[in-house]
Amino acid sequence: MKKLTDLLEKLEYKCVQGTLDREIAAVVSDSRKAGPDSLFLCIKGAVSDGHVYAKEVAEKGACVLVVQDPVEVPDSVTVIQVEDSRLAMAYISAAWFDYPAEKLKTVGITGTKGKTTTTYLVKSILENAGHKTGLIGTIEAIIGDRTIPAANTTPESYLVQQYFAEMVKEGCDSVVMEVSSQGLMLHRTAGFTFDIGIFTNIEPDHIGPNEHKDFDDYLHCKSLLFRQCKTGIFNADDEHLEKLLEGHTCQVETFGFSEKADLRAENTRLVTGKGTLGIAYDVRGLMDFPVEIDLPGKFSVYNSLTAIAVCRHFGVTRENIQKALKNAKVKGRIEMVKVSDEFTLMIDYAHNAMSLESLLTTLKEYQPNRLVCLFGCGGNRSKLRRYEMGEVSGKLADLTIITSDNPRNEEPQAIIDDIKTGIGRTEGKYVEIIDRKEAIAYAIHHGQPGDIIVLAGKGHEDYQEIKGKKYPMDERVLIREILEEDKRR
Repeated sequence: MKKLTDLLEKLEYKCVQGTLDREIAAVVSDSRKAGPDSLFLCIKGAVSDGHVYAKEVAEKGACVLVVQDPVEVPDSVTVIQVEDSRLAMAYISAAWFDYPAEKLKTVGITGTKGKTTTTYLVKSILENAGHKTGLIGTIEAIIGDRTIPAANTTPESYLVQQYFAEMVKEGCDSVVMEVSSQGLMLHRTAGFTFDIGIFTNIEPDHIGPNEHKDFDDYLHCKSLLFRQCKTGIFNADDEHLEKLLEGHTCQVETFGFSEKADLRAENTRLVTGKGTLGIAYDVRGLMDFPVEIDLPGKFSVYNSLTAIAVCRHFGVTRENIQKALKNAKVKGRIEMVKVSDEFTLMIDYAHNAMSLESLLTTLKEYQPNRLVCLFGCGGNRSKLRRYEMGEVSGKLADLTIITSDNPRNEEPQAIIDDIKTGIGRTEGKYVEIIDRKEAIAYAIHHGQPGDIIVLAGKGHEDYQEIKGKKYPMDERVLIREILEEDKRR
């Protein structure tokens, strides 16, 4: 039980009905979870409005309602009026869990691309240096030995605070989390101050009726992180940096290729091994040492440089940084799976034209014998994405293997036909194999020395969605099965 006044201590509010002398047994925003002596937050969501359930939760025993709009409930119920109930939820949740962020060193990463990879790289380096580090991201939350699959890139504020509290209990001293523009816009990370905020890059994305009305709005939402952190670490090479810095309240550090960057990458060179691709470079500026990573491309330099910039603030030694980066792997993000010394096979989440073009362009720099791209597109989604991805792969890959992704309620062949329309605009060669496992087997069995084969679109996902049902399907498992079946032949 917690005193209501303690939960409201950092909040601007007006008590419009009832008494503040209350003991609270639970804080909830889902009417189904309301019970005796609970505090219910009336949240205005995209789908439903919590104010509609005011009477219902009062009947279930909720003794306090936090509202934006007027509600009619019995006089015995305390009604707290706030300007924004989502913001109130963040502050109340932080208080409910005894401000766990104050017991952790918190790192928040925002940007269009690179958030996920950078998050795992930071965790990898910090753990290698002896820090017990929690993670909250697009793929999962990691608390000690537990992993919890993610529903949103940035969970609701109550869940963020709950995860922080569980991390403290598990003995974590730090947490690294992805912070989406939606998360910032909806105050999911309000209620505490990040020790370090990171800006990776920004490109037009997430613009639409249910997300951001335009690029300026998207940019503004990203910039909010830097009014909520002590130190901000920014990509010096991004053309939108000045705009993003508007209104910041943090100390500023920069990273990148620019001579003006505080932490710079110089002397970049591609590295190829047996079935692996990587990149090496020299870190200059605030730190000074060589780095080699088994992740390809310029974006891997940015991701690793960002991780180094963060870990410098934890006093991590160069030896620990070098060792951790050499061994770092991120599930479904340019994740190399060893199947042969002769050619390279990797899994990547690239599931739109922009990310696929970026990936294939990067891989072409390694001058493969052939660049082979296997992908499908999701059903009940934009046909335009299919045409665009088909065109990108037809243009950049030497061979495209068109297969099934998550067909959902569409026929896989109809989706494949749309992708073929895009490839038809190019001279690109392709084969079509509906069954994804058969398609992967074809790619492996036809691999030639010096090839780079990309399985795109599924990444970290371990299921396939067909006719409203999710079936287990992890590409790593499929590859293992194919290799074992080959041995038995």
